[in-house]
Formats: sequence, C-alpha cells, structure tokens
Amino acid sequence: MREIIYYTTSDGKCPVEEFFDSLSDKVFQKISWVLRLISEIEAVPKTYLKKLADSENIWECRIQYGSNIYRLFCFFDKGSLIVLTHGIIKKSQKTPSIEIKNAEAYKKDYFRRKK
Repeated sequence: MREIIYYTTSDGKCPVEEFFDSLSDKVFQKISWVLRLISEIEAVPKTYLKKLADSENIWECRIQYGSNIYRLFCFFDKGSLIVLTHGIIKKSQKTPSIEIKNAEAYKKDYFRRKK
C-alpha cells in the first residue's frame, strides 16, 4: 500500500491542491479514483503511473476524462510514499519540459526542507 501526500511550498502554497480547485467535480472524482487505485494496488499499470524519461525520478499520474488528458507530477520518498507536486491538462503528446523542471525543483525543495 502506498501513501499519497501533497507537496507544499515553504510559504504554504500547495500547487496540486490549486490545480484540483480549478477542476470540475466530475474530473476530480475520476482523479480521486485513479489516486486510490495507485495507492491500493501493488503493480500499477503504466496507463495510470509512469516514470518520465529524461527526468530526475519524476513520475506522472495519468488520467483521461472525456477528451482531456490530466497529468499529476510526483516523486517517491521512502519507497512507498508518493509526493504529488502539481498538475496540468496535457495539450500535446510530449510532456512540456518546463513542467518536468518544476517537478524536479519541487522535489529538491521537499528533500532540502525535510532534513
């Protein structure tokens, strides 16, 4: 079983919560379902959770609802703890490199402040 938490900046902002607040209730319900699946099943299909190539161990939770594709960026801490950083509505095949860089910066900040 995995635990999922939300990354919070040093000034108390939570980018993934801000993303959730911008979504409709139906989309948030689907995201909640996928997150519950990720936390409960041992072997998560790549359909829902995939490591991003050319990143510093950044993963993306993948959610499709209607014609939109949603991505939540995350990383692992202590093996089974998933830290969600932020989310986007994906508009193209390739994940924007700026979003990967943002997730990597959040990850560095998380581990720096955790010490």
